[in-house]
Amino acid sequence: MMRRRVVVTGLGAITAVGNDVSTTWQSLLGGVSGGALITKFDASDFKVKFACEVKGFDVGLYMDRKEAKRADLFTQYAMGAAVQAMHDAGFENGGYVPEETGVIIGSGIGGLATMEDQHSTLIKSGNRRISPFFIPMYIADIAAGIVSMRFNAKGPNYATMSACATSAHAIGEGFRTISYGDADVMLVGGTEAAVLPMAIGGFGNMTALSERNDSPATASRPFDATRDGFVLGEGAGVVVLEELEHALRRGARIYGEVIGYGATGDAYHLTGQPDAHEGLQRAMRKALADGKLAPSDVDYINAHGTSTPLNDPNEIKAIKAVFGEHAYQLSVSSTKSATGHMLGAAGSVEFIACALAMRDSMIPPTINYSTPDPECDLDVTPNVPKARQVNVAISNSSGFGGHNVSIALRRWHG
Repeated sequence: MMRRRVVVTGLGAITAVGNDVSTTWQSLLGGVSGGALITKFDASDFKVKFACEVKGFDVGLYMDRKEAKRADLFTQYAMGAAVQAMHDAGFENGGYVPEETGVIIGSGIGGLATMEDQHSTLIKSGNRRISPFFIPMYIADIAAGIVSMRFNAKGPNYATMSACATSAHAIGEGFRTISYGDADVMLVGGTEAAVLPMAIGGFGNMTALSERNDSPATASRPFDATRDGFVLGEGAGVVVLEELEHALRRGARIYGEVIGYGATGDAYHLTGQPDAHEGLQRAMRKALADGKLAPSDVDYINAHGTSTPLNDPNEIKAIKAVFGEHAYQLSVSSTKSATGHMLGAAGSVEFIACALAMRDSMIPPTINYSTPDPECDLDVTPNVPKARQVNVAISNSSGFGGHNVSIALRRWHG
């Protein structure tokens, strides 16, 4: 069976640097940081007191207030990004067959705020006071379910859950779903709302987070020699994928064509990676092979780039292993320097950055870069955007548990 072609026709995002795609993109190009002291709870006794919080989000733009009260914040973010993406794709008034339209939206953690709240209720007031909405507010798949109900999407519907590779897996699986003929349209991506005591405490106590409490805005500094950990972010990214002929028939605007998907496992360590990140190497090679690409075809890599001491040089080694001498011709950047690490939403927001880099011929920078690391000696686009035509971009994602995803996107020429 000939594989069907898949294009990107809609984008939606809620991030620490913007509550829509346009604002987020302008912030990325403008070097705006989302890092600031935590406002969602009193973090004064925590080792880490800052994060990249979403600011000024109005759920009333996307959900009925009663419905929103029965939805954890991670689901609210997902709905916001999904509504944006469907509007951007021109689907706000229909134009798709419900049975041929699906949803894959994942979360690395799910409704942690609901869990914290209801556990507190259990301890203080007993089991009879636990909300009957606790389970459907908490489970990670509920965002995909509620989004499907909003748009009457009756095709494949589920959630991916692979830590920080979650939404990259969602995009890849949505791509495969359309390619194999199981749907014509897929809403795919990820969402996270984990700026909460349990997450800040847990990540902080495992020393994964930056501890630059005196300078939150500059704490996320991927590839910089002085990096000391990631900055927790939150928000959502949702992408509309569409079968090419379906998109052309309705005259849709096309951001690019998804042409390659590689997914691998490290089988190595709970949170660490093998040297030169062999698993990520294989994911990139699989994405290239899937897209029938030579390494020299790639112009830009949006790196996983977490700002942790071990990840960044490991990822650079992996890129060098796959791309050889062409690695030094690539533009590389980590938009986590601005948004923080959005966990399950990271991959989809970074894929959106690839699509916009392609549209505008502009590479978003890695901000907060001041001290070169000899082990990270590729062009990491330090501090300012770089004008460059992007014909092929790759988005890399990895997650605790050894999950790796690479997705290749190609410029659409019409």
